[in-house]
Amino acid sequence: MSLDVSPQLLADAENGEVREEDFVETVRTSLPYAYDLIARLAGELRGGNAKFADNQTPPPSEKERGQLLRALSSDAIRGSLERHFGVALAFQNCHRVAAFRPEDLGGETHTRFTSLRSQILNQSPEFRDC
Repeated sequence: MSLDVSPQLLADAENGEVREEDFVETVRTSLPYAYDLIARLAGELRGGNAKFADNQTPPPSEKERGQLLRALSSDAIRGSLERHFGVALAFQNCHRVAAFRPEDLGGETHTRFTSLRSQILNQSPEFRDC
C-alpha cells in the first residue's frame, strides 16, 4: 500500500469530497522521503536561476526508493505534489527526478531532459534492478 490513509480521509473519499490539502498531508506522512525530496527540489528551483533542479543522488535504501517510485508513478500523487509545490516534475530513472517551472514545460531544456536521447544517456547497469 502506498499511503497510510486516515479513517477521516477514507470517509471523505467515500462521500465524494477530498480536500487536496488533506491528500498532500497524507502523502507527506506516508512517503516522507519522496515528499522531502520534491520539496527540496522545488525550493532549489525557486531560489535560483537554473532552468530546473534535479536529484542525482540515489536514495539511502530500497524503502526510500520505493517511496519515490510510488509517488511518481501515481498520477494523483504526482499531480498533487506538482500543484502543491508549483512545479512540473520529470523522472528519468530510479531517483533522477527534476523540478521545472510549469511555464517551461515543452521548452528546450525540458524537452531535452525528457527526450529519448537523455533517457538512454542516463542509463547505467546499477539502474537495471531499481
